[in-house]
Amino acid sequence: MTENIENGGLLTASDKATIKQYAALSEEAGQLHPELLELVYRNNWFKLFVPEIYGGPALLLPQILRLEEELAAADGSLGWTVTLCSGAGWFAGFLDAELATDVFKNRKVCFAGSGAVGGTAQQMENGFRINGSWKYASGASHATIFTANCTMLDAEGRELMDIQGLPLVRSFILLQDEVKILPGWSYFGLVATGSHAFEVNNVLVPLNRSFEINKSIQVQTEGFDYPFLQLAETTLAVNSAGMAAHFIDSIADTFACRSGQKRYTPDQVSYFYQELAKCKAELEQSRIHFFDRFDRSWKELTGNGVISKLTLEEVSKCSRKLAHTSRRVCDELFPYAGLEAARKETELNRIWRDIHTASQHALLTFE
Repeated sequence: MTENIENGGLLTASDKATIKQYAALSEEAGQLHPELLELVYRNNWFKLFVPEIYGGPALLLPQILRLEEELAAADGSLGWTVTLCSGAGWFAGFLDAELATDVFKNRKVCFAGSGAVGGTAQQMENGFRINGSWKYASGASHATIFTANCTMLDAEGRELMDIQGLPLVRSFILLQDEVKILPGWSYFGLVATGSHAFEVNNVLVPLNRSFEINKSIQVQTEGFDYPFLQLAETTLAVNSAGMAAHFIDSIADTFACRSGQKRYTPDQVSYFYQELAKCKAELEQSRIHFFDRFDRSWKELTGNGVISKLTLEEVSKCSRKLAHTSRRVCDELFPYAGLEAARKETELNRIWRDIHTASQHALLTFE
């Protein structure tokens, strides 16, 4: 497609060429290359979920999922970083309007954070005192905003409870200069996401920096109230699908080079292409089923104002199925690339490492 993101299209040929050019360099640096970041800023990709009134690109979730899938198919680290950072930007719809306006006026605004409860927020007279540490903040190296979940404490430091008698938890917005990055993203895949930990020590934030998702939506955007669990599951699943599609294309090229050296018999070559076709068909079938169920949920939400419990369960199930199928077909095809697939400098090896790292996300662990 030749349309750009502002017009609701997917990736341009120029976008893909830029991503291909800088993907390996990003991995070497352990973070997205400046040219890739500029591509992201130019296309507003860190603001995919940001309401239009705050400068978002006015895309809806069905378009966003398909874009994220294509970004992951171009490069896993880029797709994952855009997905996680823009996903955190979805919180814009629950922020104090004055705060959101100020935060999103920055062209390079990027949210990073963690879903874990890693700290405490003590109620003070004019705000909250934050302490804690959080892991796996994708995009931490270039994030301008960090989100953090905290257990609430009263002024005397006693833990507050919710109406169920459980520790009261709220989410907070932290600025770049209020956090300390803790380098430690040493995992073998998604290297360029720079998903480092961060900590906050005794930082006082104003009252309007606290927010709660799925409560008191501050904007009127169609489908903005799509349930957060399925929002997270679907965005992660399409990343796995995109990486798997990239792997299938790349291994076909690699095998063609090997078989062209007369390394295999005609029967062996034929067998590989049968396996390739089978895996490609399995991935596509799972992908079609996933989008069918997701599109059905979207139609229910926009048409009826609510998604049935059964439909949501089907979306969750299809998300996990797509993620597991994506990893499995890559594993089935991996041996046919030979040692080229095991050499860490190759594109094929990078894709394989990326998809296996992505597969460890807790939301999609069990099929």
